[in-house]
Amino acid sequence: MISSDVKAGRGAYTAPHNDTVYASLTGFRCTIPPPPDSPDQRPTVEVTGHKAHGPVPQPGSVVIARVTKVMARSASADIMCVGPKSVREKFTGIIRQQDVRATEIDKVDMHLSFHPGDIVRAHVLSLGDARAYFLSTAKNELGVVSAQSTAGATMVPVSWTEMQCPLTGQIEQRKVAKVAS
Repeated sequence: MISSDVKAGRGAYTAPHNDTVYASLTGFRCTIPPPPDSPDQRPTVEVTGHKAHGPVPQPGSVVIARVTKVMARSASADIMCVGPKSVREKFTGIIRQQDVRATEIDKVDMHLSFHPGDIVRAHVLSLGDARAYFLSTAKNELGVVSAQSTAGATMVPVSWTEMQCPLTGQIEQRKVAKVAS
């Protein structure tokens, strides 16, 4: 479209070399008529993307994630929420051994801190490598917020390092988040 006929709106731009309006993303074109009192009576062309993007983890964000794998020096987790908003794409996080707690970092046992399936609240440290964000649980309010016992019940926290099954009374080790009451 020639820019003498239309104005570029969101998702569009005018190329200066040939005065043509182009889409800056793939999606749906919408032509919006100008307001009657506007001095520029050209319609505006906008392009909206195919899918609306959900929240994306940023360094400093607090996320909710489900632990998928626990290894000797790290745990992987699928990020489910950024702040209060659920994500629409798959984002993976890594909690490294040195990022589990703030003190006695060298004594952290990953298998006593997290189990696959645990729901954790974590802080995004950085973008990490190409495959995952680096996450930290090194504050009191960060760590496991929900866990299932081997009996299938939702465990309740009994200390900073333990959760208990309400059915069997069995106690399991975790890096428990202090949940505000």
